Amino acid sequence: MSRSADPPASRPRLHAAGAEEILAGRITDVYFERTLEVLRAEGASPTVRAEVSAKTLPDGASWAVLAGVEECLALLASTGAEVRALPEGTLFRALEPVLEIRGEYPAFARMETALLGMLCQASGVATRAARCRLAAGDRPLFSFGARRMHPAVAPVVERSAYVGGCDGVAVVESARRLGLEPVGTMPHALVLVLGGTVEAARAFHEVLPPGIPRVVLIDTFGDEKFETLAAAEALGDDLYAVRLDTPASRRGDLAAILEEVRWELDLRGRGSVKLLVSGGLTEEEIRRLAPHCDGFGVGTYISNAPVVDFSLDIVEVDGRAVAKRGKASGAKDVVRCAACGRRAVVPLARAGESCPCGAAPERLLAPRLRDGRLLGELPAPARLREYVLAQLDDPNGAAQSP
Repeated sequence: MSRSADPPASRPRLHAAGAEEILAGRITDVYFERTLEVLRAEGASPTVRAEVSAKTLPDGASWAVLAGVEECLALLASTGAEVRALPEGTLFRALEPVLEIRGEYPAFARMETALLGMLCQASGVATRAARCRLAAGDRPLFSFGARRMHPAVAPVVERSAYVGGCDGVAVVESARRLGLEPVGTMPHALVLVLGGTVEAARAFHEVLPPGIPRVVLIDTFGDEKFETLAAAEALGDDLYAVRLDTPASRRGDLAAILEEVRWELDLRGRGSVKLLVSGGLTEEEIRRLAPHCDGFGVGTYISNAPVVDFSLDIVEVDGRAVAKRGKASGAKDVVRCAACGRRAVVPLARAGESCPCGAAPERLLAPRLRDGRLLGELPAPARLREYVLAQLDDPNGAAQSP
């Protein structure tokens, strides 16, 4: 029989956990609390080595992007544990350890639930963003998906989308934390309440400061071609772009619509007006539409990305290599050779050995935290994004870690 810890609420309230509850270890599965109770009764406080890895990656992909490391370090800072991790933004493979914790198990046991949640969701979002980045090529790619997630995690989602390769984010607070200007055009609501596309375009242009690009949403009431031409007539040379967010029920062949709009603009000397697309876009749709438009706003496909299914497993207890069935025991490292492109998981004791090609490989699991002290500076999100993009250009290369 269930019981409620709180009396019925007399007014609505928000239900998101705050930083205080997360850092205190209160966002934990109950079996960790029960495990700690048993260990206390037994007087046991073993020193363990535990590693985080994923057996498989979303969509059967061969790589994913690691994100969420900074939050994990904040979570573990008070535990006294030592942490090694791949650099945030690293493209990793299935079965590669991405983070390792070494310390007294009772000190960090209750953090596992939150730690995995941080890594799983952030890495899933960053991975989808990276795949959309590849599909979009050099065209701008913006994160528009905050409305599909709980607002408490919007800054997490949009940070991960940006690190993964998006050029900008829509939410004001997310952009502030990233040191960016938020990106956005106008909603259908503005067109509806002002009575039409031209009315909304003129008001937008007259009221907002000059530095904001004049991008007009052109599919609220009428045909995309004719609304585009009306917006171009109303704003003249000040029109920067039009955005097509055509509902699926009216969409038809969007590539053909884009070609038609482009033709009519070019015919009238409006070749500089850009075509932006949003609404229900996927990686495949981005790739299909890329030759016909100039940029993308992607929402649900990125923000609701499948998580990377990480697990945390003990691989050493009091210096003895031990692991559950199906898991390799002992301390490990991930090595990457810039000379031949080889990448491998090796026992920690052998991580300094030369690659079979004769070159000295780079060891990727680097110390990040010791005795609550951060080892080295945390790269800014823009630097992490650059690191991801460098690896996307050459996935088998050895991009310089941030």
